[in-house]
Amino acid sequence: MKRANITKPGYFHCLRHSFATHLLEQGTNLKIIQQLMGHKTLKTTSIYLHVTNSETKKVMSPIDYVVSQEV
Repeated sequence: MKRANITKPGYFHCLRHSFATHLLEQGTNLKIIQQLMGHKTLKTTSIYLHVTNSETKKVMSPIDYVVSQEV
């Protein structure tokens, strides 16, 4: 962090959270993320995953999808 001139406090743990979240947002399979993170269970991996509001808004329910196809 010193070499990058980052003055905000940060920890390696934050990097792991960001890494996992970015992989998820790019569509990486959860089992692959689990393996890359070195976790034995998906429950542990899910702790690291933070979905942004913009990603949540993109999700369409199956009912909305069917209705939009009929228009």
